[in-house]
Amino acid sequence: MLETTWAIIASTFKAWWEDDVFQYSASIAFYMIFSLAPILLISVSIAGLVFSEEQAKRQLVQEIENLTGTEGATVADQVFNNMADMRQSPRALIFGLFAIVIGSTAVFANLQAFLNRIWQVRPKSDRSAWKDVLRVRLRSFGIVIAVGFLLLVSMVIGALLNGMQTILSDRLGGIPLLWRILNLLISFGIATLLFAMIYRYLPDVRIAWADVLTGALITSLLFSVGKFLIGFYLGKVAMGSAYGAAGSFVILLIWIYYSALICFFGAEFTHVYARTFGSRIRPENHAERAPSNGGGP
Repeated sequence: MLETTWAIIASTFKAWWEDDVFQYSASIAFYMIFSLAPILLISVSIAGLVFSEEQAKRQLVQEIENLTGTEGATVADQVFNNMADMRQSPRALIFGLFAIVIGSTAVFANLQAFLNRIWQVRPKSDRSAWKDVLRVRLRSFGIVIAVGFLLLVSMVIGALLNGMQTILSDRLGGIPLLWRILNLLISFGIATLLFAMIYRYLPDVRIAWADVLTGALITSLLFSVGKFLIGFYLGKVAMGSAYGAAGSFVILLIWIYYSALICFFGAEFTHVYARTFGSRIRPENHAERAPSNGGGP
């Protein structure tokens, strides 16, 4: 069993290193420039179905700060301020709605292309190109909507926990460590669900939920560890100060780049795990197996 575990880890590292993960992670960071504002707007709009828009904005900024630090929260605040100005201009609003549909899906469409590469599938060559583009965009938009609902779930759970904390603190005298652990577990669970949805629904493959959840759990664990390591590194090198006013945005892009590397490592692990222990990954009806790119197993 130990030999098999080490073999899976070694195969994952080999595939991750030999695939163009650094190039694709940089591509993800680039596309996030166009996708960030639409994704934030959609997330706030969905959370605003239950909470007020201001509450949703504050919670989303807080979540981003928990993930990326104050620099990411600063960028999110700037985005929300710019969107408020855009609403005052009808022409800008019309353009903005178009940008929401196109921009919010760009990063996930690019992510799907690389997941297909990792799992060695591609759309069938005899299919209509515009149908494939439409399918990819619809899937990507579905993931964006799911991100908004995950924010809503996080806010509802957070509100319930705050209520419980108030009640129990009055009776038990306060147990801050318990609430800190609960918040960490909730963040871990939401990250796991997000990675699971990405691995399950974005690529053109059929894969068992058991394999997806195993890969998502590993990725979420690596993501949690990597979050602190990335924050420590960025804090030590003070990279943002070299870019002046754009420093916060640059740091956010660097954080997205490293997070994409972790996401792709999890995808490589899921591929290797499914091939070794699981149900194996099969192309969907509209897809076919692609030749090995040299990095995949």
